[in-house]
Amino acid sequence: MVAWRAVAARDNADWCDLVGRAHGLAGARDADAWSVPRRSPPWYPDAVTLRPGVDAARLLARIDAGPGASVKDSFADLDLAPHGFRVLFAAEWIHRPPAGPPATPPGTPLVVLPGAGPTALAPVTSVRGLAAWSVAAGSEVLRRPALLADPRVTILAQRAGDGAVTAGAVLTDSGPAVGVSNVFAADGDLAGVWRGVVAACPGRPLVGYESGGGLPPAEEAGFRRVGPLRVWLRPDRHRGPDHQRTPEPATD
Repeated sequence: MVAWRAVAARDNADWCDLVGRAHGLAGARDADAWSVPRRSPPWYPDAVTLRPGVDAARLLARIDAGPGASVKDSFADLDLAPHGFRVLFAAEWIHRPPAGPPATPPGTPLVVLPGAGPTALAPVTSVRGLAAWSVAAGSEVLRRPALLADPRVTILAQRAGDGAVTAGAVLTDSGPAVGVSNVFAADGDLAGVWRGVVAACPGRPLVGYESGGGLPPAEEAGFRRVGPLRVWLRPDRHRGPDHQRTPEPATD
């Protein structure tokens, strides 16, 4: 039986690493965790655990654990409170089995099937398109041509009749499942975006994570919860709550 929680955590670490490298920050990985030695880009964690039972002190020694540091506790079993951290939010890893036969043989690059209708998602293929997507998603940190050029990353957009980006998501294909993150919809129809993602790559298992109101739309599209996670943040006591650095939103 596949441990989809661990698969989702590894995929998420891969995505965080891709984003970090697009910003000139190389990460390190071992059996315990993925981490970066200095502060990660905004909205992204400084470490992601890859198995339960990771030693907290050793993990924090791998990162800049000062104010603003964040850790994705993939198995919700760390206690970082004694080290000055607090739980920023809790979420659930999610998984969906393939919706149909594989479009390509195993081990070959992901092929996104073209959608149909006004809610269809299509890959972003140009730097200009990526700029428009980043504005619509409120995610300037992903406006990096290196992500667009990486064959493991597919950035999906839904467009209105005038070409404006109205919804989207990011797919990462780096393991046994395709990771889904950064799901957004200007009209709030997140369930429609999740269905579009499923339609775009029906032959592959999908993983990701969501929290709060983001969970029901994913579940409506056939995802199920496979285990909790937490994100820990070390607050900066010299800055107000509205100015705290927050890691990766729950759609990431």
